[in-house]
Amino acid sequence: MATILIIEDNQEIRDNIAEILEMADYQVIAAADGKQGLMLAESKHPDLIVCDLTLPILDGFVVLQMLNKDDKPCKIPFIFLTARSERAEIRKGMDMGADDYITKPFDPSELLSAIECQLRKAAHARISSVKVKPLTTEEENKADEDPFTNLTKDRNIRTIKSKQIIYQEGNHPSCLYFILKGLVKTFRIDEEGKEFISGLYKEGEFLGYLPVLEKTRYSDTAEAIGQVTMAIIPIGDFEELTVSNRHARERIIRMLTHTIEEKEVQLLRVAYDSLRKRAADTLLTVFHKYNVAGDSSVGIKFSRGNLAAIAGVAKESFARTLADFKEEHLIDIKNGVIYLLDIGKLNQLGN
Repeated sequence: MATILIIEDNQEIRDNIAEILEMADYQVIAAADGKQGLMLAESKHPDLIVCDLTLPILDGFVVLQMLNKDDKPCKIPFIFLTARSERAEIRKGMDMGADDYITKPFDPSELLSAIECQLRKAAHARISSVKVKPLTTEEENKADEDPFTNLTKDRNIRTIKSKQIIYQEGNHPSCLYFILKGLVKTFRIDEEGKEFISGLYKEGEFLGYLPVLEKTRYSDTAEAIGQVTMAIIPIGDFEELTVSNRHARERIIRMLTHTIEEKEVQLLRVAYDSLRKRAADTLLTVFHKYNVAGDSSVGIKFSRGNLAAIAGVAKESFARTLADFKEEHLIDIKNGVIYLLDIGKLNQLGN
């Protein structure tokens, strides 16, 4: 979660900006004059500053000038707030190092767009400033085996209860997740309230890495299926590794390619396949995703609602198809657990 410092002497405007940013899932700190703002900037190290041009004690120009004295590889993004009559002074502010400006009164979407743009630029600047240290032969060999071993080791471990939300659609990523144990689904809800599962993730997989790489918000919601144990990885550590380790970059490309292929197959299946084919594909997908050994005695402990959401069909329709499969001795259902009796025929149906 990015921290935004607001320096604005007008309390109504200051509170209005704070409310907008907090609703957009930013952490907000505020100051009523330039001196207080400068002290907060030096002590709290915000990710971005929104500063009024005309301030008591120290004006916006002085605040920016004082901040620019710090010899840092990546400075804090700085956005000026100005009245329309002050637009002639904006050139001076931009020449001094300001990143953007917004004129009052402003539209909330304009403010959020400017902030998101400058945060993305700052993130790219941080990555560019990382000094890439060549790997030793020993490090290269280890990286070849698994470049993410050290990234996921000795991290903050969190236990997530069944059906607990891990992250929410529309929020900004604050960290990266690595699944140590358990199953996670990502999903979206359409305008009619219907759930569509966009991804399934298991032990040994990263979760939520795509918006981290793209510097965007989450496009879906992640929820635990059963109890899940996860390692919480700071975004900065992930970004640094991807810059300094080519094996990590190659693996990320493979991860992205695999994710895109899975989503394409899923969308094509929903668009063109029959109900029986979608049901067979869904059962096989879940079975192989969480049963690498292919042991047919292992059952699928997925709710009918989740299976139907993966297939993109109504729960009742999926349940009827499961009943047909059971009558045909393709599957068996015991205590709510689905066992695949004839994987070969299910594969024929799926293909």
